[in-house]
Amino acid sequence: MKQCDVIVIGAGAAGLFCAAQAGQRGRKVTVLDHAKRIGGKILMSGGGRCNFTNMYASHENFLSNNPHFCKSALSRYTQWDFIGLVSDYGIPYHEKTLGQLFCDNSAKDILNMLLAECEKAGVELSNQCEIIAIEKLESGFLLETSKGQYQCESLVVATGGLSMPKLGASPFGYKIAEQFGLSVRPTRAGLVPFTLHEQDKKVLAELSGISLDASASCNNTSFNENILFTHRGLSGPAVLQISSFWEPGQTVEFDLFPNGDLHEQLQSSQQKQPDALLSTVLATHYPKRYVQDILPYLGIANKPMKQYQGKQLQDVAQAFHQWLLKPNGTEGYRTAEVTLGGVDTDQLSSKTMMAKDVEGLYFIGEVVDVTGWLGGYNFQWAWSSGWVAGQVV
Repeated sequence: MKQCDVIVIGAGAAGLFCAAQAGQRGRKVTVLDHAKRIGGKILMSGGGRCNFTNMYASHENFLSNNPHFCKSALSRYTQWDFIGLVSDYGIPYHEKTLGQLFCDNSAKDILNMLLAECEKAGVELSNQCEIIAIEKLESGFLLETSKGQYQCESLVVATGGLSMPKLGASPFGYKIAEQFGLSVRPTRAGLVPFTLHEQDKKVLAELSGISLDASASCNNTSFNENILFTHRGLSGPAVLQISSFWEPGQTVEFDLFPNGDLHEQLQSSQQKQPDALLSTVLATHYPKRYVQDILPYLGIANKPMKQYQGKQLQDVAQAFHQWLLKPNGTEGYRTAEVTLGGVDTDQLSSKTMMAKDVEGLYFIGEVVDVTGWLGGYNFQWAWSSGWVAGQVV
């Protein structure tokens, strides 16, 4: 039997960071992971460049049944603390947009930094290790694994959510929570592309590859970023963001001219180019292929500008400013970047991440019911929650 002070289940962002913190306090730490490759999700994040945090991260960028829960961890280990660590390692990075920080070279830089921190702290890593059973002892835990028995004082669950099952995502962390009497809030895919009903897909799939500036709104929340038409439906940052707020059956409103007044533009064009077709005028604002397909889809007649009378131009503008679309669903966990829901925060201490009723059992990262927006926020939650637990395990 292997004895250690701390076992961390899951060698992702939160698990590795927590293990390094605990190890640096002199704790004997072992990280167990069932995957072949450590840090797979880190390596593929941000298109292989790892959007490792956001300069503007605050508790307001997170969804949770208890929106206050994440405040403590985020304020005690901030984005600036992690940026400082990245800088200490000489990792070059840049701001892409809206405070999103990416590695200049590769996500490997972040993974290598985490592994170096673990090595420095004497952390033992064991991958391809299946956990068969967990038992609570009078003091600590006994784990039955495919690599033998382990005993520890503190057990940290950093198993992530259900998103991207190809990278080894599983409901294992939720099962551990339930085994020890903690409730798990309903889970669903977040930061995920929309799929479309057949009548919409028929037209919109033809626009595949076209990207537009847009504002997406649902449930009193709006995001002003790009949308991208795909063969399967709608994607792009604005769509991924609003997907976390959307509920099945609801309509999403898109403003396809978010930074101006299209009615004013059309009126001006009507005076300057009365003989120009509406499609010609709109093609100065949108890709030509988009205009050709979208006008019949929206039920708008394509006529010379001088033929639009009364409030007809206003109606045209409104069709673009308030495009209402009811998605058929989402692409699900297969392509989702995160999982909404998870271990109920009411049963965890926000200061330590320990289960209130199970001494020595901790939950950190995505397995917890705290989900960030797109743009580095979920990594920051991994670092903050991992750091907090790492100080006390």
